[in-house]
Order: sequence, then structure tokens, then C-alpha cells
Amino acid sequence: MKYTLLTAALTLLVSGNIHAQEQEPSKSLYIKGNALFIPIGVLNAGVEYQLSKKYTLQGDIFISPWKSFAGHEFQYYSVSAEGRYYFDEAFRHWYVGANIATSAFVLQKWNYWKAGVYENKETGEKYENSELYQRGHSVIFGITAGYQFNLSERWNIDIYATAGTSQDFYKGYERSTGRRYDSAQKFNKSGEILPYRGGVMISYKLK
Repeated sequence: MKYTLLTAALTLLVSGNIHAQEQEPSKSLYIKGNALFIPIGVLNAGVEYQLSKKYTLQGDIFISPWKSFAGHEFQYYSVSAEGRYYFDEAFRHWYVGANIATSAFVLQKWNYWKAGVYENKETGEKYENSELYQRGHSVIFGITAGYQFNLSERWNIDIYATAGTSQDFYKGYERSTGRRYDSAQKFNKSGEILPYRGGVMISYKLK
């Protein structure tokens, strides 16, 4: 009798597990590339993996190799991770996400693009803004909003934008001499709120 009960219990357990697996949706994986940056020689690519019916996890890289772009230094390398919640279902329609990123850069910050003079308050030396650039790294936290729609069985388009707080640690240099124009012993530190990611990702479903 006890063996009959044990067999029945095992049968129920196995059949229940098989049923649960049949009910659980298959988890998709997409690779993607940002179509907006390809024409200017900048790589922004990533992968997005389905965690559950409405949640996904995305990782991506951004690589800009330009020592000079439109007259400004623009070497920028970053990696980011993002958790996404879809209001409909994963990879479909509106979503929001929480993003964390880190970057390394050699660039001319946007507030140095305009004509003007930078004065070192400690030494009194003055520099033309156009001759200055920055080298350093950042840690960034942001919120993403986007919309993803289906083109075919395997192709999607993902339109998104991210804004957040960037905590920057950098050293400032004069372009013509290579000397530092700031007086910080190590790194300057700054924090700002800004848009830092966005575009149109073309996505291909691997599974």
C-alpha cells in the first residue's frame, strides 16, 4: 500500500513539474545595435534577456574612439546595466527602467564648447575654453523610458532615452601644451543631472 501511495505521489510531483514548465513562457534573448550612432562611427550595442513575463535585464556598451570630433575630443567608453519593467509584456510596447553605468573618457565637456575664458582662481592663469579638455571617469545612475515594437518574428525596434545623475572625477588639460589648467592635486569632482543615453536600437531575437 505504501509503495502505491509513494508511486502516486511521485507521479503527481513529476506531472505537476512538467505542467509548470509548460505554463512558464520561454525566456527570450535579443542582441541589438543603435542605428543612430553607426553613421558617425560610434558603437552602441547590447543584449536584453527576459527574466519573467514583464521584466528584462539589459547590458550594453558605448564606444566612441574619436580623438577629435567636430573640433572636440570625444573618446568615451562606457558599460551599463539596466532592469526594465514592461507594462504589457517583455519586449512589447511601453517600459521603464533603472540604469547604472560607468565610463572612462577623454573629451571636452559641453560647457567648454562656447567661446570664453577659464581662469584658475588659485594661480590667476587664464585659458581659452576652446583649448581645454578633460580626462577621467564617471559613475552614473538614471531612469529610462522607452517603447519597443515588433517588426517581424525576430526583429524589433527599441526607442528609448535615459536621464540621471552623473558623478564625474577628472583632470583638466590644455590642448596645446598638455599641462593641467586646474589646481586639484588629484581629481576634480562634479555632479550633474543630464540625459546620457538614447537612440533607436535594432534588435534581433536569438531565442
